[in-house]
Order: sequence, then structure tokens, then C-alpha cells
Amino acid sequence: MRIRVIGAPIDLGADRRGVDIGPNAIRYAGLHDQLQHIGHTVHDIGNLPVLATENQPVGNPHLKYLEPIVNVSEDLAHHVTEALRADEFPLILGGDHSIALGSISGVAAVHRDVGIIWIDAHADFNTGETTPSGNVHGMILAALAGLGDERLTHLDGWAPKIRKEAIVIIGARNLDQGEQQLLREHHIHVFTMPDIDRYGMYYVMQQALAIAGAQNNPIHLSLDMDSLDPREAPGVGTPVRGGLSYREAHLAMEMIAASGQLVSMDVVEVNSILDRENATAQLAVDLTLSALGKKIL
Repeated sequence: MRIRVIGAPIDLGADRRGVDIGPNAIRYAGLHDQLQHIGHTVHDIGNLPVLATENQPVGNPHLKYLEPIVNVSEDLAHHVTEALRADEFPLILGGDHSIALGSISGVAAVHRDVGIIWIDAHADFNTGETTPSGNVHGMILAALAGLGDERLTHLDGWAPKIRKEAIVIIGARNLDQGEQQLLREHHIHVFTMPDIDRYGMYYVMQQALAIAGAQNNPIHLSLDMDSLDPREAPGVGTPVRGGLSYREAHLAMEMIAASGQLVSMDVVEVNSILDRENATAQLAVDLTLSALGKKIL
């Protein structure tokens, strides 16, 4: 497989600084060489330009840094679309989870029927009306589904980017009250940590793949490293106790790879300032390798 690595070093979508270092931390953990080792060709185009936070206006407190986030998302979407049309697999390194607006918009421009597997401690299904923080990284999945501020939902002039029935959220354990209501109203498939405890990751991933990949549709994987328990991934922007174990996360990646339907991936929220010896970035590399075909035997 030919893989195009795209760095999106943005931290404007969150309150806590530091995830802008994430793309380079993941590279430093050996991403390029290890992808080559399992047989892929790697084309790393470097990081997209992002102005520093201190040089950006906060703007609307319910939609913080909206304008620069939209600008970066438009740029990223075009790069992702270009990669797919060049028959390359887009691997996007964040950055906070607001980058998924650009990555998934770019995929959806080519694959209008793309299904989404969103592995995250949070649902990111708020709007400007429901958000308790105003942080745009918590609104991206809703925006992609056509809910929220038009400047987010209509990136590149069209909406929705994804079908609500093709969205699967896995590992959720910290949901805001307003987004809980939106998730129920729009019948979004959510597998919480209690669901994983009850049924096991194998069953949950079988269901997730059947939903997101129905009728053999292509799948985009959005992997937020805070989906893992903080004992496994200490260096994330918004850690929440009680998350995925190391083996649960790898099993999810292995099953996605085995489906043969994965067409694009983003990995986000590695915060090197909070990390220990780059352990979270190294885990991000390990999980990416599993999603892209690395096997034990």
C-alpha cells in the first residue's frame, strides 16, 4: 500500500495546549520505518501550516477559534482528497480531534458512502448550543453529520459529509448532557465502555464493522488516543479513567485491518507535554501498524 502521511499540528480545538506536537512525536516514535518494515511505501508530506494559538482570535466563546479551524480543515480536506485520487492511503496525524473535520470531509468528497468508526472516550457530538466548553474538537462528529454551525457543517460548500446510520462510536465514557440527547435523537450507534465490559471487544467490533461497513462500504477510522485508559496512554489532552486496554485496542485495529474496507485513518490527541518517555506516541504507532495490517503470526 502507498501511504501518504499528513501532519495536522493544530491545538485550537481544545483548551489544553500541547497536542500540536503530536504529529512529530508520532514520527519520532518510528512511524515511517515501521510502516516500511511491514511492506508499505510511505510518502510523508510533512505538517500543514497552522498559526500559533497566541496569534489567533478566540472569537465566539461557544465556538472557539472557529475561523482558523475551518481554514486548516479546508486545507487538510484538499490534501486528503488529493491523496485518495492519487491512489494513496491518507494517514493523518493530529493534533486535536478537530482535524477530523478536514480528514473526513476530504474522504467523503471521494467516497460519499464512507462509514465512520470513531474510537474515543468522548462522542464529539455537541453543537454550539449544547457545548459546555465551546471547544470545537467536541463538535466535529455532529458537524460532519450535518448538525451545528453552518461554517462547520458546510465545509467546502456541502453537507452532510456522512450518513448518521453509518457512524459508530466506540469506547465512550464521558458524554455531555446535551450531546447525549442529540445522540439519542439521531439514533447514533454508540458502544460505551460498559458495553465493551458486558459483551467484549470482539462482539462490539463485529457489530461496528457490520454497521459502518454495511454493503461493503469503505470505512474511515478516527482514533483518539484518549480512548485508551490513561495507564496505557498518559499523554493525551483529555484523559478519562476506565478506558480501553492495550489488547482491546489492538484487537479493534486488527479486526478493522482484516475487514479490508479501511480507506483512510486519523490518529489524534497525543499530547507530548503530558506524556512519559513518548509512550503514548509509541502506542499510537503500534496501533496504527495493527490497523494497517501488522500481524503477530
